[in-house]
Amino acid sequence: MKILIVDDHPLIREALRHVLPGLAADIQLLDAADCETGLKLADVHPDLDLALLDLTLPGCRGMSALQTFRGAHPALPIVVLSGFDDSETVLAALDQGAMGFIPKSSTNEVLLGALRLVLSGGVYVPRQAIVGELGLGAPAPRADDTPRRPQTASDIGLTERQAEVLTLMVQGKPNKEICRELNLAEGTVKVHITAILKALGASNRTQAVLAASRIGLKLGSPGGHS
Repeated sequence: MKILIVDDHPLIREALRHVLPGLAADIQLLDAADCETGLKLADVHPDLDLALLDLTLPGCRGMSALQTFRGAHPALPIVVLSGFDDSETVLAALDQGAMGFIPKSSTNEVLLGALRLVLSGGVYVPRQAIVGELGLGAPAPRADDTPRRPQTASDIGLTERQAEVLTLMVQGKPNKEICRELNLAEGTVKVHITAILKALGASNRTQAVLAASRIGLKLGSPGGHS
């Protein structure tokens, strides 16, 4: 397993180097202090399994870092690790295709659990974003904030094709790009999205991503590749 850490704080990078080996015995960690170096490492290591990305980086602030990484490496799962955890920031990161958002105030157990969920194909969102203004309701009470075991798309009544569409939605892909990647007509994609929103009890894309996180939905790669 190979993970890239992009954070300008040496203490954060060093702390993650001590914590992340809890994910796998054979883990290989790469780190960068700025967006440009991180992008170069991602280019050199196309076999990355995951990137942990801070939103406040030298020369690449706010969502621009996430947008740049997502544009350069659309297939790479990216998890935001940030000192900001307000709902607006969390939702903006999800809209830009982040597969997870982990506040830096999280415990090591929550961090590892969230990353396991993302690596298994799920989406991790901190509890405060799920139970906030979108009215999705609170998850079942838990002793901590660790993610629950992922469900599959078929568990909530989605077809294989709808699961592929949802996967691309979670990655922040617009309808036209979903059409191209799955070779579908735009009207067909809209029909699938309507069915997805209904299955998740959501009224828009952001709510769909939050709902997928809330139930621990496991998503594979489009085209049937995990």
